[in-house]
Amino acid sequence: MTSFISAWIWSERFWLPENVSWADVEHPPAGAEYPNLRRIMLCALPLAAGVLLLRRLFERLVAKPCAHILQIQEGVPRRAQPNAVLERLYQSNTCPDSKQLEGLSKQLDWDERKIQRWFRVRRNQARPSMQKKFCESMWRFTFYLVIFIYSLGYLWVSPWMWDIRQCWYNYPFQPLAPGQYTHYVAELAFYWSLMFSQFTDIKRKDFFIMFVHHLATILLITFSYGNNMLKAGSLVMCVHDASDVFLEAAKLANYAKYQKLCDALFVLFSVIFFLTRLVIFPFWIVYSVLFDSWEIIGPYRAWWLLNGLLLVLQVLHIIWFYLITGIAIKAIFKGKVSKDDRSDVESSSDEELPSSSSKNCPTPKLKGNSHTSDLNGETCDH
Repeated sequence: MTSFISAWIWSERFWLPENVSWADVEHPPAGAEYPNLRRIMLCALPLAAGVLLLRRLFERLVAKPCAHILQIQEGVPRRAQPNAVLERLYQSNTCPDSKQLEGLSKQLDWDERKIQRWFRVRRNQARPSMQKKFCESMWRFTFYLVIFIYSLGYLWVSPWMWDIRQCWYNYPFQPLAPGQYTHYVAELAFYWSLMFSQFTDIKRKDFFIMFVHHLATILLITFSYGNNMLKAGSLVMCVHDASDVFLEAAKLANYAKYQKLCDALFVLFSVIFFLTRLVIFPFWIVYSVLFDSWEIIGPYRAWWLLNGLLLVLQVLHIIWFYLITGIAIKAIFKGKVSKDDRSDVESSSDEELPSSSSKNCPTPKLKGNSHTSDLNGETCDH
């Protein structure tokens, strides 16, 4: 049974083009190396643990001191009056309806308005601090910036960046190029770390959607590596990371209460998102994967799956850009980025208590990406 499942998973007819077998790609020429899926799968989880540790150190030693410099304080929210009945209901429903309020009023002999106030205070008590949000965004901003600069550095001198048809010449007998393995391992470890940290990070309304997004990203990265489509895959990841950098930068400006900078960065993010994901991605990368690869190597089973996933991703890009455009227009004409529909669950109420340490300016939240957590992208949207 085990051998049957293994043979089904590693089917040559699925993964490889016609007349190519695993034996053909397991013995590269002297001095060259082909991608080894088992190798990257074995090192992904240990490296993800290392990324989580690096993140904790970064947030403590770099992000928190930066937050203090920008006067973004931890903040101590007002605490709700202890009440076992209300607390029990709060665990299942943070915003009771009028019928529940009426029942609670009779049970506790409290005025309904007092009960509403208790739930409002309790929701704000559970809200993550602005400093925690700042630290999370600064970590993602740093990763996206570093990995984008790194990937752009080795792609800039790679011939397939300037002639994308070279992604398919002599496929799948394409040795690992310098920088490709590091790029793939770093991205895979990062998204595995997001899978784990999502359970301890700020919980937002789109928790399940982002969980599926991170899982799909991991599958796409692993799939393209195992299928030796690293050249096209590295271009896809680089294109997506480009806009994520500016989204996280806009969030940092937002948390630091630099509203004009936040608006400018978000508009810039919108422009880059449009250029990279609605122009470069579909008309350059997806076009090449669909038509150039068909002409040069011909379709096979994994080819159909890969193209299907890329087209689904493009549909998501269009939907996300529609939402982003609405926010960017408000930033341009109203001078303020609107509230994030996927903001943290605890602060979903429209009634929020002001913090004693807040500055005298609005505190809107950005609409994140998949990512973007971000649209990536948080992006992540690979």
